[in-house]
Amino acid sequence: MSIEDQAKKFRENVDALKKEIGKIIVGHEPVVNQVVIATLAGGHALLEGVPGIGKTLLVRTIAQCLNLKFSRIQFTPDLMPADIIGTNIVVEDASGRKSFQFQRGPVFANIILADEINRATPKTQSALLEAMQEHAVTVSGQRYPLEEPFFVLATQNPIEMEGTYPLPEAQVDRFLFNIEVNTPGLNDLLEVIDRTTGQATPQIRQVLTGQEILEMRALAREVPIASHVKEYAARLVLATHTNGQGVEVARKYVRYGSSPRGAQALVLAAKILALMKGRYNVAFADLKEAAYPSLRHRLILNFEAEAEGVKADAIIAKILDQVAEGVPVTK
Repeated sequence: MSIEDQAKKFRENVDALKKEIGKIIVGHEPVVNQVVIATLAGGHALLEGVPGIGKTLLVRTIAQCLNLKFSRIQFTPDLMPADIIGTNIVVEDASGRKSFQFQRGPVFANIILADEINRATPKTQSALLEAMQEHAVTVSGQRYPLEEPFFVLATQNPIEMEGTYPLPEAQVDRFLFNIEVNTPGLNDLLEVIDRTTGQATPQIRQVLTGQEILEMRALAREVPIASHVKEYAARLVLATHTNGQGVEVARKYVRYGSSPRGAQALVLAAKILALMKGRYNVAFADLKEAAYPSLRHRLILNFEAEAEGVKADAIIAKILDQVAEGVPVTK
């Protein structure tokens, strides 16, 4: 199959997936786009928003559209690491001989919904660190690989602080995207009321298999990116730092800038965006569109930013405005 045919098939698959999601989810087009991009990039996504606006429903709907194993983990203060990973249990065979057998936990799935992830203790949150980075878990010295594709879609309430534990920076950095889920507008809210208070129940069909997702992921990684466009992505990330390469707004309000994972997220997301838009090359516009979900959670703001109410998105907007596209490529 030619590259053109593969790119066309890619767009058709994405359109079919978004159409099925649209049967349940009203509005939230940017959110749906970003979750789909994270899924196809092989990354994890953290969805932040107030309760009751459809974060969990969105993840469950995506899981229904994909022919993959799905697990939901409800994070609570008393949840233990073994409740996520699994544990060794004593079993007895027919002859009465006892031995240890590993009982797999809910992390052994393709799609993990980590619901209200910040309600569990840091010890329990850390149980996901190895799985998210290595796609494997280690129990009693034995390493157990997770089946591909594997991605974590976590939800978090950004305003309720009682009974919550902030995610450690190392874990937040492992999320490819931080996606803001906002309250629907008037027309979308009316549509939600119509769909959820009537008699009809939309039927979701599975449109993609795990193998198709892996093939789409491999195709996206083959999308070429020109050297000057790639350097622009690197300069965007360096501009978030507080040293001499950072822009003025970053030096004023940022304590720590983005890690190299931010550059990886930018480029991977931009490649998928290019394919979704019918192009087989990355443009500056793709990087700019991917900048907010890729970088907002990777900027650790200082006290001055908190005191003045400056948000990460405002800093990213300034960076996009100040970092020029056409700087010559470094030799």
